Amino acid sequence: MRILLTNDDGVYAPGLAAMRAALERIAHVTVVAPASEQSGVGHSITFLTPLMANQVFDLDEPRGWAVEGSPADCVKLALAKLCIDENGESFRPDLVVSGVNNGFNVGINVLYSGTVAAATEAALHDLPSIAVSLEWDEHARFNTAAAMAVSVIQRMLEVDAWRDHRLYNLNIPTAATTATSGAPELRVCRMGAHRWDAAFEERLDPKGRRYFWTVGTPPTEPPGADTDVVAIREGALSLTPLEIERTCESMLKPMADWGLSLGAAPQPPKDRADDE
Repeated sequence: MRILLTNDDGVYAPGLAAMRAALERIAHVTVVAPASEQSGVGHSITFLTPLMANQVFDLDEPRGWAVEGSPADCVKLALAKLCIDENGESFRPDLVVSGVNNGFNVGINVLYSGTVAAATEAALHDLPSIAVSLEWDEHARFNTAAAMAVSVIQRMLEVDAWRDHRLYNLNIPTAATTATSGAPELRVCRMGAHRWDAAFEERLDPKGRRYFWTVGTPPTEPPGADTDVVAIREGALSLTPLEIERTCESMLKPMADWGLSLGAAPQPPKDRADDE
């Protein structure tokens, strides 16, 4: 089994190292990750500038490929050029894993997440994928979280979870990694889609110029009991099947009945020279 591993925290992130070590117990792992942190870039891609990529090493051991781009860039470039086996032959990974991210990707944060975007890009290529995130903590236990994630992945492989669906999002609370007894609970959840209001703290720099720093806010409305937001709050791991298609199917028929039409083709503005 071959796994492509990426993230949005960067190729040197401890969560990536922990995930790689855990995955190498079950598969051959190829790492292609951003050269620097790309948190919050969503599904952005690079197309106006060259995309630079270099192999990086731990002493003589290859760490992986560092890409000067977004997480989505990493997956696209890996599939096109960088998934090369020991014999120099290109391969198609059996699974794409993105993480372990340092911080939750639940609720509408999924829309902004580079971690989830990398997994989404893989799913767009019809590849099984999963994004893995851990609650931010100054002393985050990435090794424990990675081991939990691999346990979930192994169980998903056993039940053939990716046969009919390609994209999943897994979140792990700190409480689950520090529990001293009992197996942590895993809940299958909806994504909490309630709006989180924007909030900014205004400050002054040393030259007296204003700048703004975004601050976290709770959801505007209480999330449903079956959402990832609530699962994490209650100390459970959340696993959510995500969709790529964003068309609102229920609106297609009503819109077809609207009788929308542009009518006659609009005429181009008259050139002023024609009036002279």
